Amino acid sequence: MKQYAHLVDDAIQYGLRKVGTDPKKEKELIETVMDKLAVNFGTEITKIVPGVVSTEVDARLSFDTEATIRKARKLIQLYQENGVPKDRILIKIASTWEGIRAAEVLEKEGIKCNLTLLFSLSQAIACAEAGVTLISPFVGRIYDWAVKNTGKKDFAPLEDPGVKSVTAIYKYFKTYGYKTVVMGASFRNKKQILALAGCDKLTISPALLEELRKSSDPVPRILSPDFKTNVPLMHLDEKTFRWMLNEDAMATEKLAEGIRIFSRDADKLEKMLQARIKAFRQKGPAAKL
Repeated sequence: MKQYAHLVDDAIQYGLRKVGTDPKKEKELIETVMDKLAVNFGTEITKIVPGVVSTEVDARLSFDTEATIRKARKLIQLYQENGVPKDRILIKIASTWEGIRAAEVLEKEGIKCNLTLLFSLSQAIACAEAGVTLISPFVGRIYDWAVKNTGKKDFAPLEDPGVKSVTAIYKYFKTYGYKTVVMGASFRNKKQILALAGCDKLTISPALLEELRKSSDPVPRILSPDFKTNVPLMHLDEKTFRWMLNEDAMATEKLAEGIRIFSRDADKLEKMLQARIKAFRQKGPAAKL
């Protein structure tokens, strides 16, 4: 989009200043430009919204704790260079065991994290025990899996598998006093949203927000901090976490699928940036693609 081209061009110019034009440093250049581009867009969003903005760590680092930590620190540094304090940013990380361990380190450094691609109670518990600021369990993708694998295409709102998953996580966190924020995400319809009224936070698409705005349906509170779970308190080590995740076919499949999709998108973006960088080198900063 033309209106955002200047953010891309700025990221490329930043990368060329920092890394230079040595072909042997092409990988470092692309990585630097990718990071700067993510932060440039995030910085623009902080000018519009009063709260926090999530910036996602490269999904290709989802199984590398140390690389995720380094990337998060780099993103926060770039935000600070843009004048955005770290308390305005959530570093978004996939809810793998390695990602959760990275978030635990980052939270102790005052870098707030949003754990994504979360589909199971085991992932949620591990995040809460790690002191993560926020989790975003995916309602819609759980629903999608259920439709595909059960053949059932419609669920009563409170029986929707995605709604039930977020409700179970919410109850567990409130019962045992975890401070991690539960932010339901990835909604497919208005009914799913209304069935989670009272959740800590919800992230809702513009189309569904507009549908809600036009609706005159009553919105009774469904979730309450007073709710209690019948699930016993658990402390998950790595082996227990991996076993519980393995036993949940839906969560295992959707986590792997999400990482693959996000990784492919990163590959596509890299190729687009490589083409634009080439144009910059050939024609200078005024180059247009």
